[in-house]
Amino acid sequence: MKTFKGTVLFLDRADINTDEIIPAKYLTEIEKKALKPHLLEDLKLEGFDPKKNLKGVRVIISRSNFGCGSSREHAPWALEVNDIHCVIAPSFARIFRQNMFNGGMLALELPEEQIEHIFKKYKKKKDVKARIKFSKSVITLSAGKKEEDIPFVLAPFEAELVKAGGWVEYADARY
Repeated sequence: MKTFKGTVLFLDRADINTDEIIPAKYLTEIEKKALKPHLLEDLKLEGFDPKKNLKGVRVIISRSNFGCGSSREHAPWALEVNDIHCVIAPSFARIFRQNMFNGGMLALELPEEQIEHIFKKYKKKKDVKARIKFSKSVITLSAGKKEEDIPFVLAPFEAELVKAGGWVEYADARY
């Protein structure tokens, strides 16, 4: 199972699409590691510079409809090769969300009100960390000495895919 903890990157915009996650010109790449330097390079967001803001990031918290646009596995691959195994948002594009779980990663949906609370409370703080306690279905957010537990829900099959490390590993163990 992958690791689901570390520094949080807040992307305060809805509808971040797969072309912004990994530009289409890199879709000819067949090795995940070739995608690594290009993660979010086309994302236009005030104050965001992927060369500076992605260092050490392990969890992304964003707004609704994350991963919309073209259906491609390259978008979750670009996150995975950068050790970002968890994205938290109110909603995801269906195919992007499934591709995250197929890769053994987490696409956690929280209600809009909860995401709004998280942005208001944590976005401007430095060094916000998240730790996903998978067995307890809880996200622990921390900034300095303050911690907050936020529950989440996963469908049983999604949890099984994550525990196995992804769809291929799940299928190999069962078929």
